[in-house]
Amino acid sequence: MQRKAGVVLPLFSLRTRRDWGIGQITDLPACAAWIRRAGHSLLQILPPHELSAGETSPYGALTAFGIDPIYAGLEALEDLDAGAMAAVMGDEAKATLARVRTAERVDYDSVRPLKARVLRAAFDVFHEREWERGTPRANKLADFVARERSWLDDLATYEVLRESHGGWSWKTWPEAERDRFAGAIEAKRGEHARRVLEVSYMQWILLEQWSDARAKMRAAGVDLMGDLPFIVGAESADVWSHASQFQLELSLGAPPDAFSADGQDWGLPAYDWLAMEGDDLAWVRSRTRHAARLYDRFRLDHVVGFFRQWVKAKVANEKGRFDPADDDAQRARGSRVLGVMLEELTAAGGVEPPRAIAEDLGVIPPFARAVLVELGMPGYRVLPWEKEWEEKEPTFRDPKSFPANSVASWSTHDTLPIVAWWDELPEADQKELSVRARLHEPMDDDARSLALLRYLYDAKSDLALVLAQELIGSRERINTPGTVGPHNWTWRLPKPIEDLVEDTRLAGRFEAVGKLVAASGR
Repeated sequence: MQRKAGVVLPLFSLRTRRDWGIGQITDLPACAAWIRRAGHSLLQILPPHELSAGETSPYGALTAFGIDPIYAGLEALEDLDAGAMAAVMGDEAKATLARVRTAERVDYDSVRPLKARVLRAAFDVFHEREWERGTPRANKLADFVARERSWLDDLATYEVLRESHGGWSWKTWPEAERDRFAGAIEAKRGEHARRVLEVSYMQWILLEQWSDARAKMRAAGVDLMGDLPFIVGAESADVWSHASQFQLELSLGAPPDAFSADGQDWGLPAYDWLAMEGDDLAWVRSRTRHAARLYDRFRLDHVVGFFRQWVKAKVANEKGRFDPADDDAQRARGSRVLGVMLEELTAAGGVEPPRAIAEDLGVIPPFARAVLVELGMPGYRVLPWEKEWEEKEPTFRDPKSFPANSVASWSTHDTLPIVAWWDELPEADQKELSVRARLHEPMDDDARSLALLRYLYDAKSDLALVLAQELIGSRERINTPGTVGPHNWTWRLPKPIEDLVEDTRLAGRFEAVGKLVAASGR
């Protein structure tokens, strides 16, 4: 595989002069052109799937398929021109737009209703001018609905029912709707036919914009990498529509480790793999095929969970356990599920089928790593954690010894960027890395980070990933695990991309980074 350097930048973090306080799908080509200035040819985003109102974590989506309308590029809407859009907004909304556009962080509570207002107005125009007249565009939407029925019907119906019950959990709905009695579901879809169509319209617009952005990115020589969460939340269209394939009485988490003596409880449902085998893992297959449409490659979050789930019953003082319990069953389960995913990616075709990359950080049993190697699935090598742990005094592994089929990085979206992480490393680690990366003192953040990037790019790994913060020399982080608040999932680029391009200091840094990337053969 060709050696590449890539940038991790959440879609919500993108900024352009035309955005509405959050990154937009239509901003992706500009971002691709921007990172190419620094020699990078891959952009990784975090999950873009639709969130419930009040949710900000991209890992808390209400669907494993539908894109969040908050990412729609409003300037590209065919059904609402600038004049009509201005009329829809009014002075108060315009003032809100001016505020969120210049805000340092994403204000979801303001951005979401602002964009929803405009999107609903666009749908109203489409419904009157196109749908009711049966125009060619109306036929395109009808074709889209028929083509995407396997997931779109469930998403649209779930959203309509949830709204009709004041946003309450599907577990509290009337039995006929909770348990999906065919007659009751069809009656509700008929009663709310216009809203069902509106949800479908939104997804049509979003996927059309996605396809167009992907084409422009490819033309710029930049791949798009995504992120597939291990599972979806219990309050999602997928769990409601496939409830029998999840163990809702259990809570998913992580086993005890050096960072958590009692383990972690994520409050998520667990897969019922035996039930899923009843239809040959159809949901897993469908989800994988959908990811193959969205991305050139994607990160498989918490890949060890496909081998063994750490679960607890939802009762007091319940201890956690692995499901399945023994190593042989765990190995067989992981081999089966990951093998199915690779089957679907291969079937996706193309010159190079989309690739799945295993997020294999944390405590991974040896047999799971062996399966990943057998399947040819690359894993991660996060440099501060890559040590010869079997030694009495562990030393860092040489990145030039990493397997080619791997991903090297200094950081992840859950850690500090290396610019800030460096200050928190033990003094002994700093000294060893200073020798290995040929650092010298005194060095400011800018010079040190360039030297550390050079060390990363020289890794043998085919893919080297840097956070956008590391590319521009920022200390900000995307998420702090174990905490909740406005500091998580709201980070934005410090300026619109157009302004960053014109920044002479940053232009010089990008030129220097580009030379490092080229020298590494990426």
